[in-house]
Amino acid sequence: MTTIAVVDNHGQFTHLEQRALRDLGVDCTLVDNETPPEDVEADGIVLSGGPDMDGIGQSAAYLEDDRPVLGICLGMQLMAVELGGEVGSGDYGGYADVTVDVLEADDPLVGSLAPETRVWASHADEVKTLPEGFTCTASSDVCGVEAMSDTDRDLYGVQWHPEVAHTEEGEEVFENFLEICLASAEATH
Repeated sequence: MTTIAVVDNHGQFTHLEQRALRDLGVDCTLVDNETPPEDVEADGIVLSGGPDMDGIGQSAAYLEDDRPVLGICLGMQLMAVELGGEVGSGDYGGYADVTVDVLEADDPLVGSLAPETRVWASHADEVKTLPEGFTCTASSDVCGVEAMSDTDRDLYGVQWHPEVAHTEEGEEVFENFLEICLASAEATH
């Protein structure tokens, strides 16, 4: 069975990320973000959302240990910052329903949602400059980088919250990430 660990960056929806994965039949554990990657047995990692960059604990270390990573909101932002991109304040601010244009129909994480999807997202902070190796895979009229992927390293991020009911095809994002984790596990065995 595929196992995925959700690294808790103290976001208000983190428990919903774990539940969404469990609903798909995934063995999913919630781990404190002070836990080092070598202490976590999992085929894939979800870096949860959270209130701010100061409370990310050991999250950055998960980007270097060769497992697929899905960063959600703050998780995506810390991925961008740690790997050389830039994050800044969004023009739009708080939570809202947003229509997202999927730019890369062949992207393994969000491509199946093309051409567009409705999501629930906060834009208090957002990725302004992609890190090297990443492609912008989705954007909206309020945010230039709604999703990003580095398929060579299996690092993926979404600005929105796929785990909340307001996001129309959130479950599909988790299903796609599960497929990425399965493919990666097969490739390493």
